[in-house]
Amino acid sequence: MIRATSIIRREAVDQARIVDVITLDHGDRHRRRIALMGDGGTAFLLDLDKADVLDDGDAIRLETGWLVEVRAASERLVEIKADNALALLTLAWHIGNRHVPAEIVDGAIYIGYDHVLIDMLQGLGAETRIIERPFRPVRGAYHHHEPAGAGHHHGHGHG
Repeated sequence: MIRATSIIRREAVDQARIVDVITLDHGDRHRRRIALMGDGGTAFLLDLDKADVLDDGDAIRLETGWLVEVRAASERLVEIKADNALALLTLAWHIGNRHVPAEIVDGAIYIGYDHVLIDMLQGLGAETRIIERPFRPVRGAYHHHEPAGAGHHHGHGHG
């Protein structure tokens, strides 16, 4: 089976090298090692050094040098809105307090469908609506891409 050991971020993808596309939901875009099949039939083993998140538009580099483009699949989501920015920030705090992945955009928050959270949010005054679209939650605070050898080490304080 063809191996894939690296991710090319969307801004650096060479479109001419794409041989297939793979459509994955949010859960399947956070992986380290798994056998996958592209939408066009390309079978490969994703074999990364550590778990990483594949974003919509990124590409997986096959050992052949060819690329498989990643697309975010539509998912059942909850769109959360509030009467004002402070109310929406308060709802964001409650969502974060439950360690739920969330996509935050101007005027709304999106989370994966969860009827228990919908009830809680509505009880806090949120306007909720069930929708279907790709889910692109905010990445963790400690996730960032740096060139090899340029890592930020925390053996010191930040003032």
